[in-house]
Amino acid sequence: MSSVNIVLRRARRIFVVIAVIVLLAVVAFLFYSSMVMAGDRSQAIKVWDNPAITVTSTDHSVVLEPTGAASGSGLVFIPGAKVDPYAYMYKLSGIVESSGVTVVITKPTLNLAFFDQRPLSLFEDDAPAVSRWFVGGHSLGGVRACQLAASPGAEVAGLVLFGSFCANDLSTSTLEVLSIGGNADGLSTPVKIDNASTLLPAGAAIVQIDGLNHAGFGDYGSQPGDGAATLSSEQERSAITDLLESVLASGVH
Repeated sequence: MSSVNIVLRRARRIFVVIAVIVLLAVVAFLFYSSMVMAGDRSQAIKVWDNPAITVTSTDHSVVLEPTGAASGSGLVFIPGAKVDPYAYMYKLSGIVESSGVTVVITKPTLNLAFFDQRPLSLFEDDAPAVSRWFVGGHSLGGVRACQLAASPGAEVAGLVLFGSFCANDLSTSTLEVLSIGGNADGLSTPVKIDNASTLLPAGAAIVQIDGLNHAGFGDYGSQPGDGAATLSSEQERSAITDLLESVLASGVH
């Protein structure tokens, strides 16, 4: 066998080995991204059964709209990494019921916000009657929300962060910003949120809820590395709703 044939055979073997490794890595990643932290079905059902709210599920979002008077304000909300979008329905339904705000919860590509490069307008189009938009998110979803708020052409009034902080600089923007943390959050700790606060506008409202942990921003059970919550889901929802009203319901006519 010639030296050329030997080299070609070795090259083919190396190529096959690399292809198999890449394929296994892709399969492993797809399996990893598909293993979401499931939402509490009983909490989601409370929203589906709430006569003050209409729920619409699309291929890319879950839309919560008031059945009564709508405020004209809306929130596009991005879930945390590998968290079921439906896990946020109950906590976000309070602002829909109390103030007529429309909420669009995104269904991120591969359940990871960083892989979702779809424009904000896709989700805003799910509620064409809304005239004043905010963007927000939980954990890594909040990091993505910061990026969307600064994206070219984005016309949002403000930013809402749940147990999260920005990685890009918004300090010179005129956005209304509400950053909600929990003093029992073991992942996006109060220290981490405070350290990143310089990336937010000077007038940003940065609030800590006593007894709230990282997983308490949704309803999907416990999360490794998190602290222990001392609030019930209902108490968490009430506290979150009160804070959201201070921003989303302000300026509503």
